[in-house]
Amino acid sequence: MTHTFKEFSTNAIFNIGNETDLLPFSKGKQCELYTFIWAKSEAIDLVIDNVPFTVPPHSILALTPIQYLQYNSGNDIIIYQFNSEFYCIKDHDQEVSCVGILFFGNTNIPVIHLDKTEQQKYKTLHDVFIDELDTKDNIQAEMLRMLMARFIIKSTRLLKAKEGIVSSPKSSKVDLLRTFNFLVEQHFKTEHSVAFYAEKLFKSPKTLSNNFAKLNQSPLQIIHNRIVLETQRQLVYTDKTTKEIAYDIGFEDASHLSRLFKKMTSMSPSDYKKRLKSSS
Repeated sequence: MTHTFKEFSTNAIFNIGNETDLLPFSKGKQCELYTFIWAKSEAIDLVIDNVPFTVPPHSILALTPIQYLQYNSGNDIIIYQFNSEFYCIKDHDQEVSCVGILFFGNTNIPVIHLDKTEQQKYKTLHDVFIDELDTKDNIQAEMLRMLMARFIIKSTRLLKAKEGIVSSPKSSKVDLLRTFNFLVEQHFKTEHSVAFYAEKLFKSPKTLSNNFAKLNQSPLQIIHNRIVLETQRQLVYTDKTTKEIAYDIGFEDASHLSRLFKKMTSMSPSDYKKRLKSSS
């Protein structure tokens, strides 16, 4: 059964559903909403941005609205979905610290693994969500947002623990990486230089690169990875030509994108597209 909250004054949407709500994704499409997929007692087989992915039992997967999802198999699933009007990740990041870790990390797909204790905690929180969705009053929206904030905070804490990220003065470099990743997400279609992001962060490009070197990442590599990921998404899920994709991502000359794409993937965009067709 799907539980839905809509706030017409703000266009806010919040849904809680199950595996039935994944059926529209059987052929693959863009998420369009922030999405948590909770695999309870069995694994879920998905394809995310054209990459096969299995969510283990007792795990929660976090996806952003821009990602493409295909549902292949799996049952006993809980799904939470919401839009920015319901809960704006950017505006609330100071409270929940999830940007660049739970969302828009530009590295691994975030999966939160739940031990028996955490399974019970999330079950309790889920029950409160359902109870609140059945309670129609003038503070329902605020209560649901508070519960989602708690859900996000819990998930971010578990993911930080898994990745060995601790809250200490040393974590300032991690916070810098989070902020950089989110800035890239906002501007990668128009800004491709490290200098732009360094200025936004009030640092010199050299200082920024030195900080990232200690995290085994390069600012330019993160920018290029995001550009290539977007190119791959559009090659897979749209009929756009390489020239059209290049223009969308801020390249006046499609050959510049093609060179970058080949450098990062060892094949040209056209060869990548051909390989997709031959394997389908």
